Amino acid sequence: MLLPGFGMTTLIFYTSVGCHLCEQAEELLAELPKSLEFEVESVDIGTDAALVSLYGIRIPVVKNKDSGAEIGWPFTLEDLRNL
Repeated sequence: MLLPGFGMTTLIFYTSVGCHLCEQAEELLAELPKSLEFEVESVDIGTDAALVSLYGIRIPVVKNKDSGAEIGWPFTLEDLRNL
């Protein structure tokens, strides 16, 4: 249950088709407990030249939409929880 005034956390998952590291990161994201009240928004950087410029050699990257904090690969399940 969400408390009034508190929304669900959105994690933006910057990825690309055919990225084997992104597949590993996606598996980690799937291991996060649902009790953490979050949703994952996947963004394929290949659809936007600015995103390719920003994240092209860094993907996979996960960003907390609310705080703006982000982590790049390699990261652990604990890193994702802390994000």
